[in-house]
Amino acid sequence: MKRLSLRARLVLITMALLVAGMVTSSVVVLVTLRKPLVERVDLQVTVAAGVLAALPRATVANLAGATTRDGPDELYLAYLTPDGQSSLALRGPDAPELPPLDRAAVLARDGTVFEVPGWRVLALPARDGGSVVVAGALSQVDETVARVRLVCVLVGAGLLVVLATAGWFWVRAGLRPLRRIEETAAAIAGGDLSRRVPFTAAEATEVGRLTTALNGMLAQIEAAVAARTRSEERLRTFVADASHELRTPLAGISGFIQLYRMGGSEIDATMDRIERESTRLTGLVDDLLLLAQLDEGGLRLRRAPMDLRSLAADAWHDLRALDPAREVTLTGLGDTPDPAPAPVLGDEARLRQVVSNLVGNAVAHTPPGSAVRIGVGTEHGKSVLELADSGPGLSPDQVSLVFDRFYRADTSRARDHGGGAGLGLAIVWSLVTAHDGTVTVITEPGAGATFRVVLPSAG
Repeated sequence: MKRLSLRARLVLITMALLVAGMVTSSVVVLVTLRKPLVERVDLQVTVAAGVLAALPRATVANLAGATTRDGPDELYLAYLTPDGQSSLALRGPDAPELPPLDRAAVLARDGTVFEVPGWRVLALPARDGGSVVVAGALSQVDETVARVRLVCVLVGAGLLVVLATAGWFWVRAGLRPLRRIEETAAAIAGGDLSRRVPFTAAEATEVGRLTTALNGMLAQIEAAVAARTRSEERLRTFVADASHELRTPLAGISGFIQLYRMGGSEIDATMDRIERESTRLTGLVDDLLLLAQLDEGGLRLRRAPMDLRSLAADAWHDLRALDPAREVTLTGLGDTPDPAPAPVLGDEARLRQVVSNLVGNAVAHTPPGSAVRIGVGTEHGKSVLELADSGPGLSPDQVSLVFDRFYRADTSRARDHGGGAGLGLAIVWSLVTAHDGTVTVITEPGAGATFRVVLPSAG
């Protein structure tokens, strides 16, 4: 059996509650209406019985003829002997079915009005020892109650139809946001992770709050999936680039060995080339291992108090040694002419590797003899070392990729023509991050580049 939809169930439940409410209210109305009508009949019966009971039997008999012709149809009057037998009926032909009403029974009722089917009855003792019985018909009361009951049924039925129709559309409108949620979920299941549930400020209800929560969750899911996709893409790129970088020196070594076996080269020259390729391969593997350890948090830093000025001074000497014609200056930060103290708590060997990679990057990507400035000092409570060159600079697109692994800003320096593996700045970024610091590049095309390493100060 097909289950009813949520909309149908809500409407049916609402209608059932409405029917129960209308039936209850109708019963209360009818009971409340009947009570004063019955009390009115009781008053008539009480007045009539009191009057007849006070009259002599002869007077009652004299009234019988007139009462029979002109008396009200809703009253029944009777005079009973002491043993309860009717000796004079002042109203006919319909008579109530009375219980035994002898003198003792009448006295026992103590002037209380009681009810028999269709009548309200009162029996009072008469002056001569008999009893007077007066019964008021409930036919008009029942007719009035029946008419009101019919009106309640008709009005209730019409109202139920109107409310059922209105309730159907109201529930439909109320469930429309759920329909949108269903459609959005189907679209997301189909692969559209950017889809969101439409929402307006007017829907600030439970469904509206659910929509807001769902949209927040969907945004997080989309971000997580996007991050995973980027991570997988980086991993594929990393594996492809690493494979190429490893294959190049290995292919060189294999080629030199084959050349040696063919007797086409001197032993010393061949061994020298094999040694250089082997050194290059070892360095590449070491860099990859270092990056893997940094990614996994497995690299243990031997932190100790130190001053970045010593690293800056060594970088100055390295640059002078690598390119004697290059103008190299050692200054403070900005316009400060002299280096300032820059105490940090760090692994000196790893921070020297950071500075060495920055120096190597400056030498590799700036024209020979171009000026380089090395600045060191403190800024806003942080220790800073910066290396500024006067090379060609970087474009915004290059800046966004400069710290990526295997990225080369100078595409003319191909792998097979002496270029690096593109891991130097990636190692710089990872090592500085491991020291709870940041590394940034400030550059404009044609205006050089400034690499700034900012570390927590130990001072």
